[in-house]
Amino acid sequence: MGSKTNVLILAGQRKGVIDPLCANAGIQWKALLPVIGKPMIEYVLDALDQSATAQSPYWISGIDKGLVDAPLNQSPSAGGPASSVVVAAEDGIPYPFIVTTCDHALLTAEMVDHFVTEADASGVDFALGLAEKTTIQLAYPETKRTYLKFADRSVSGCNLFYIRNARGLEAIRFWQSAQHDRKQPLKLARRLGIGMLLKYATGRLTLDNAFQHVSDKLGISAKPVLMPFAEAAIDVDKPSDLILVESILSKEA
Repeated sequence: MGSKTNVLILAGQRKGVIDPLCANAGIQWKALLPVIGKPMIEYVLDALDQSATAQSPYWISGIDKGLVDAPLNQSPSAGGPASSVVVAAEDGIPYPFIVTTCDHALLTAEMVDHFVTEADASGVDFALGLAEKTTIQLAYPETKRTYLKFADRSVSGCNLFYIRNARGLEAIRFWQSAQHDRKQPLKLARRLGIGMLLKYATGRLTLDNAFQHVSDKLGISAKPVLMPFAEAAIDVDKPSDLILVESILSKEA
C-alpha cells in the first residue's frame, strides 16, 4: 500500500473504578502495568514501530504523553473509549487512522500490517478487527473470551478499528450511543432494529449480514477484518489474562 495510516492508542481508565491489575502492581495507570518487567504500552509501541503501515508519531488519549517514554501526540480523552475516539477525530487526528488499546500487549507488526492492509484494500469507511473462536481456541483452549455468536461463525473483538473518513466515524458514534442504552434493552433494540436482534437471537444472522445491516442503517460502508492470529484477541483485562500474556511472551523471547 502507499501512504501510512495514523494511530490512536486508547489508554484511559474508568473514573472511580479501581483496576485490580493496577492495585496489585501498586501503580496508577494501566498503560504502565509491568509485563515481564516492561510497561505494557511499550509492547504496543514496539509493534507499531516495527510495522510498515503505522504512521508515527502516534496519538494517545487517557494518559499524559509525558508518562510514556516515546514521542507521541496528545489527544483529548472523554468518558469512555468510543467518546475518546470521537473527540480525537474532532480534535484533528488525520484520516485514515486506526485505533488500538494500551492493553494489547500481544500486538505485533504483522497483525497491524494485516489489519491495515485488508481494511485499506476493502475501500470501506469503517472496519473492525475480529478473530474467530476456532482460531483462538485451537491455540489457547484455556483462555476465556467473550464471543458474538453469528449463524456462520463466532467471533471475538481484537481492539482494532479502522476509520477511513468522517463517515467511518459514524460507526464509532453509533457505538457511543449504543453504550448509553446498554441498560435499556428497548432503546437498544430500537437503535439496532428489532428484526436484526431477532435474527441474532435465533441464530439466523450471519456476520456479513450484521455489517451490511449497520452499513445500511448508518449510510456508510463497514466490514469485518478477520484476523488469523489468536493472540490478536487476547488483551490484559484481568489477572488471569496477565498470567497468560506473560506466558506467551516468555515463550516468544
